[in-house]
Amino acid sequence: MSEIELKMERWRYPRFFTENISEDTAVVEGDDAKHISVVLRMRAGDIAVLCDGRGTDYLARLETAERGCCTFTVLESTPNLAEPSVHLRLFQAMPKGDKMEFIVQKAVECGAAEVIPFFSKRCVSRPDPKQMEKKTERYRRIAEEAAKQCGRGVIPKVGAAVEFSALKSMISPENTGILFYECAEAPLSALPEMKRNIDIVIGSEGGFEQSEAQELERAGFSVVSLGKRILRCETAPISAISVLMNMTGNL
Repeated sequence: MSEIELKMERWRYPRFFTENISEDTAVVEGDDAKHISVVLRMRAGDIAVLCDGRGTDYLARLETAERGCCTFTVLESTPNLAEPSVHLRLFQAMPKGDKMEFIVQKAVECGAAEVIPFFSKRCVSRPDPKQMEKKTERYRRIAEEAAKQCGRGVIPKVGAAVEFSALKSMISPENTGILFYECAEAPLSALPEMKRNIDIVIGSEGGFEQSEAQELERAGFSVVSLGKRILRCETAPISAISVLMNMTGNL
């Protein structure tokens, strides 16, 4: 396969994150090595895209494939083109069931840099600390798999769940803060020019108490609507992120 063909086909190659990359060689270990050697059954000479998790992609040729360790020769390195120019954090009120898994997956695909679950007054789902710890670990695995699938240059973070009262201390007034509120009248187009760091807050199935919306508004958040249709809590964050990525030239 020629160099031109390699570059044209790069999106078809399996993608893995590893920090063990030098100018000429790279090593993939652990579960990803098992996936390469056992599940994908890749052999010497096969091509993969490796990413250092800091925004650089490496086109690499597999040299050895063992269950716990795979070695590659680096063919070229290029800046990752899938990372947005804005750093968007999604603060998502905890929904019922497994909806958060879907939200994390799609938020990563759409370009979010971080997802932080929180508990508002109308959250029905309130797992105990041990359950929430397990859920968070699963969300992080989902974020990593989604990052591989969609060609991200970093693995977006999934933070530990917090209470609504903690949000104000986590958000810098220098960021663009947006609360998507079902009772808001102002359209998203009314927002001032957005900064590089964007924080968005979205509610669970029952939305927000008015007092919660007022609290974030006093903290400097723009309170806006996602339109005249009421979106499901798993649809709203994906719609919001997609629109914001389009508005900032990242879609």
